Amino acid sequence: MTGQPSATIAQQTSAQSGLERGSIVSAVLTIDSERLFLESAFGQRVAAEVEEQGEQIATENRRIEAELEAEEKRLTDLRATMAPEEFRALANEFDEKVQRTRTAQAAKGRALNELLEKEREVFLAAAAPVMERLMSDAGATVILEQRSVFVSASAIEITDDAIALLDETLGSGE
Repeated sequence: MTGQPSATIAQQTSAQSGLERGSIVSAVLTIDSERLFLESAFGQRVAAEVEEQGEQIATENRRIEAELEAEEKRLTDLRATMAPEEFRALANEFDEKVQRTRTAQAAKGRALNELLEKEREVFLAAAAPVMERLMSDAGATVILEQRSVFVSASAIEITDDAIALLDETLGSGE
């Protein structure tokens, strides 16, 4: 480690013993924004809500699938007793119903993904002042996404500190 400034060595020592907010002094900080969201109380609340709604959609999909399979079986059983044009009309009506149902269920899945993205945006907007505070405490001028940094000292990574401060400041966001 010869040639490194003593501040960097002090930061690395702090990093090894567990960073405390404000202990980093660096112009550049890094953060894992995905972890920031998912491990914060806010992100965990959102994830639980999205998971619950996703389970409801999956349960509904299974119920609908069973109903459609039963209806398809009834149609198949009726086929032998009907004129071909009558059966074709019922089969076409059933196919349209299946397509409408698929479209409606797919829309529910997309809406759930949109909700997740909207909540991420709300989180990031609410997190901005907290991140600015961490930046100021560290004397930093920028926070970079950790995944876009080729190599850096672990001492400038502030995700854990950011999560702790966000949980204190925002809580679950309710």
